Amino acid sequence: MNFSLTEEQTALKDSIGKFLERDYTFDDRWKVIRSPEGWSREHWNQLAEIGLMALPVAEADGGLGGGVVDTMVVMEQIGKGLVLEPYLGCVVLPAALIKAAAGTEEAQRTSLSEGLASGETLYAFAHTEPGQRYERASVALAATPQGDGYVLSGKKISVLGGDCADVLIVSAKVPGDTEASLFVVPATAAGVTRHAYPMQDAQRGADIQFSNVTVGADALLGARGKAQAAIDYALDVACAALCAEAVGAMTELQKITIEYLKTRKQFGRALGTNQALQHRAVDMLMHVEMSRSMALEAAVSVDNPDAAARAKAISGAKTLVSQACRFVGQNAVQLHGGIGVTHELNTSHYFKRLTMISVTFGDGDWHLARYGDALLHAA
Repeated sequence: MNFSLTEEQTALKDSIGKFLERDYTFDDRWKVIRSPEGWSREHWNQLAEIGLMALPVAEADGGLGGGVVDTMVVMEQIGKGLVLEPYLGCVVLPAALIKAAAGTEEAQRTSLSEGLASGETLYAFAHTEPGQRYERASVALAATPQGDGYVLSGKKISVLGGDCADVLIVSAKVPGDTEASLFVVPATAAGVTRHAYPMQDAQRGADIQFSNVTVGADALLGARGKAQAAIDYALDVACAALCAEAVGAMTELQKITIEYLKTRKQFGRALGTNQALQHRAVDMLMHVEMSRSMALEAAVSVDNPDAAARAKAISGAKTLVSQACRFVGQNAVQLHGGIGVTHELNTSHYFKRLTMISVTFGDGDWHLARYGDALLHAA
């Protein structure tokens, strides 16, 4: 199998790389962090001009029809640049959710995808609830039928991009249904209250309260009470994207650490001349390259029609990548010494992002258990 990038994918990678070098330096990123919004609309529009918002949307729906490997290329560059703009939460995840949930309902799929592909409309998936942990099928937010529509009541937490989203895709359960349903809700709808906050890695999230939010029947995304397959698919897509982002971040962090070992002197000689530290740096590189292979495995497995096989591949990759995030991040900090945890050095920013990636949408232990379940299912 040929794992080389195509000319188009190489051009995409180079375009994002030039944007990061020109407009997303460490100082530029600090300015964004300190802004009230915590992300830049100007940078968002620049990414849209490159074509990133339209990339995961099918051509029939107004997008570029990019594949999972294209998304992997983008996410790896986003990881290298520690991009703060909510590409994962407001593009990759919603695009997968709309694709899977709307299915053959072309009019609804196209209507929702147009704004997403242009970058004009930001979507966020409101799914995680208090006490839910990582269990994807555990949905308590109620969608009570009322007339031709529904009334939504409940709370969602840690919604990626929930602070800036224009539209929320909300998982809720109709009384009597065995599975959740998905509803498209304007973020400014009456009864929707958002509490936005920065997370440990400077990404943004929000807790969202739904207090008797009334929506029409047309707010239902896909079939009622049959959303679990779409939710699982979208979260698997997000996990594969996170694996690719982790590879980008770990690659850059390992590079930074090597440069530090070459230049930092102690007792008259560079730290890198210490053989024990050389071994530690090689171990970091091994984890990075292992993660690269697993991220590729996850990417090519995303569209596997066999849900159990997809779960096995995605969770296997996320388990090993989560372990690598911890190993590479912690060793980078140790090899830098005390300065490695200061805000003034980008090492700490990579470490925080890798730590968050390792637990987002399921930590290593959760995915290891899911991997085991998939093996038992296959047996």
